[in-house]
Amino acid sequence: MPEEVLLAFDFGLRKIGVALGNTLTAQARPLCILTPTTRAQRFDQVAALLDEWQPNRVVVGLPLTLDGQEQAASQQSRRFAHQLEGRFGLAVVLVDERGSSLEAQHILGSNASDDAMAAAVILQRYFDQQV
Repeated sequence: MPEEVLLAFDFGLRKIGVALGNTLTAQARPLCILTPTTRAQRFDQVAALLDEWQPNRVVVGLPLTLDGQEQAASQQSRRFAHQLEGRFGLAVVLVDERGSSLEAQHILGSNASDDAMAAAVILQRYFDQQV
């Protein structure tokens, strides 16, 4: 199976954490945090990342409630995932992101929320599920 590059997004309306990984190492790393102010800007920034990294697939975190139910943020993430599929023709995988921000803070050893690290946690979960 050839190596694939993956980008992961921890979607939020104000900030989008981005992580990068590949199937060869199955390791995720934080890449950047996008802070678009408009919808057009959001997709311009995403398009620039897709152009730079040429991912084979994209992972989007799906925020669920603690008991696994959908919530308003779930629909926003699903919509973002569908837009990525439609606009860029990419295969998009949704991954349960419950607890990813807390895990990112634990990794970083601070209370500062790092959306890029949360995206890396989400992508690492995806890799770990593939084994």
